[in-house]
Amino acid sequence: MNDQKPAAAAPANSEYRLGVILVIACQLFWGVCPIYWEALVPIESWKIILYRIFTMFIYAYIAARIRYSREEVLGPLKDREVRRKYFFAGLILTANWSIYVWAMTSEHVVQASIGYYIEPIVICAVGIIFFKEKLTKYNLTAMLFALAAIILILVHFRQVPGVALGLAGTWAAYSAIKKTSDMPVLLTMVYETMLYAALALPAIIYIEATGNGVIAMNMPVKYAMLFLSGLITVIPVGLFGAAAKKVPLLVIGLAQYISPTITLLIGVFMFGEPIDAVQITAFGIIWIGLTIFTYGEFKHAKEQ
Repeated sequence: MNDQKPAAAAPANSEYRLGVILVIACQLFWGVCPIYWEALVPIESWKIILYRIFTMFIYAYIAARIRYSREEVLGPLKDREVRRKYFFAGLILTANWSIYVWAMTSEHVVQASIGYYIEPIVICAVGIIFFKEKLTKYNLTAMLFALAAIILILVHFRQVPGVALGLAGTWAAYSAIKKTSDMPVLLTMVYETMLYAALALPAIIYIEATGNGVIAMNMPVKYAMLFLSGLITVIPVGLFGAAAKKVPLLVIGLAQYISPTITLLIGVFMFGEPIDAVQITAFGIIWIGLTIFTYGEFKHAKEQ
């Protein structure tokens, strides 16, 4: 009997290790993505967004068709509720991408990283408000710390940190919709992008045909990179979806801080974006909140 225990435990341990590798790879990939988007400058952000929407649908559909039949991919769209749900999710996702790409190409990388730091806390707030999830002293304290950091930035700079709040808010809304979804990730990516890809394609054709697009800029390397922009989006989403089935949410939550940390370092040390004492203080406040939040989640996981 003792000889059988390691054999039974081995597959589970192997799956867990693979899940950890996948989630870390996902966060590392997301973290260095700003380098890719910044390399597309001087292409305007709205043109990048058009190509990203269209090409992500193409890559998502190809990936879905490799795994599923045509009927399995398109069949669920006969349900009106499925169309409504995922087309709306796609609208929110497109808004999130638009804010992100604009931030990456207009020297707002540092503020974007703030958004991704407060994102887990905003998602937690959405869960409490809309899904009646339990409010604990830990997540309440973390939310208050995040709010304090936002107020500090608002008072100091006398402007709402729109990029940070926009990224956190749209992703929290998207996560709320995804929480009610039981469909495979590949299929939902197809549904969330197909309508907007259909709108983006004629816009791409028009601007290119009238000489106002990217082709006229005579930058073949950057143009090729545009066609890979959808793949750059599909890869981390696929890694995340695979990891989510193999490791606890606590591990995913902890790993989620890798990406904005890398993004912050890239923004400051590679792109030379300014960061002052107030922003550093705000980051410190957020990190204190995240530490409390993580401790609370860890304690909750141990009690389960």
